[in-house]
Amino acid sequence: MLRFLTAGESHGEALVGILEGMPAGLKINTSGIDKELKRRQEGYGRGQRMQIESDRAKILSGFMRGVTIGSPIAILIENKDFCIDKLPAVKNPRPGHADMAGILKYGFNDARCVLERASARETAARVGIGAICKILLAEFNINILSRVMMIGGVKSEKLMKEKIDEAAKSKDTLGGIFEVIVKGAPPGLGSYAHWDRRLDASIAQAIMSIPAVKAVEIGNAIECSAKPGSEVHDEIFYSKEKSIYRKTNNAGGVEGGMSNGEDIIARGYMKPISTLTDGLNTIDIDTKKQAKASAERSDVCAVSAAGVVGEAVLAFVIAKAFLEKFGRDSVAEIKRNYKGYVDSLKF
Repeated sequence: MLRFLTAGESHGEALVGILEGMPAGLKINTSGIDKELKRRQEGYGRGQRMQIESDRAKILSGFMRGVTIGSPIAILIENKDFCIDKLPAVKNPRPGHADMAGILKYGFNDARCVLERASARETAARVGIGAICKILLAEFNINILSRVMMIGGVKSEKLMKEKIDEAAKSKDTLGGIFEVIVKGAPPGLGSYAHWDRRLDASIAQAIMSIPAVKAVEIGNAIECSAKPGSEVHDEIFYSKEKSIYRKTNNAGGVEGGMSNGEDIIARGYMKPISTLTDGLNTIDIDTKKQAKASAERSDVCAVSAAGVVGEAVLAFVIAKAFLEKFGRDSVAEIKRNYKGYVDSLKF
């Protein structure tokens, strides 16, 4: 089974990701991983931290001479801004962040103990893991991309940038919607047989796990919820050239918990960043008196970056489902299995 863990704090020495279950025989070029890490740092509205870090991945295990050998892959991403033991305590938890709930859960008297791990900095490790999954999927012509759909209630690129500039001037933050698209996935990934193997459920969990994401949509679910079934369900057609196909994709490529051969489309709805320069009302956890929330170095808007993280987590979900169906010991074995399956789909 494909699985991963990450470790590390925002201002700790490094982030670490461990990916287990990747088959042997996959060629990995670290420059491809670094390219994905750089994409995560880009986007209009990013903060000063992105100017400090220049993320590079160092693969510590799991491959020889640039090829995976089937053992767990460990990735190290060093933090240039390593100063965790020198940073001041955070006594005024930020509304909308993990600060207050984390303090209550663990009995801390310093929100620093919470925010260092809850920080979106952790997603750099997930992007590194997802980059490897993307390399595997590309071997089978499965590709993943993302785009920003809306920021601050507007949809044109020009207006989005204007909204971000306005928010920066007023010391505020913005959220929005990003879309992730998987192209080339075969039908039959996932399962209708068990709730925890439904592909759409795994996709929703993965996208929802991205910091600040508060809702997930697959296909045109929100719009379709207000329509009758006759206008929603994707009718099935056949031709010798295309075999089975659909003229619409309201389902977002997933029916009954399984991929149906169409593009898989998922959207993440991201709330505004929780750290505001002019802090919202909160309390001092020592005195219990009203105070203004602490301000950490942060972004005005990170919807574009969240889309890159969305690509990474979706790459993991699709790769996991793909390996569950077609085997996982070696790339050569998987290609044989995959070819046999694709041939069986021809009507």
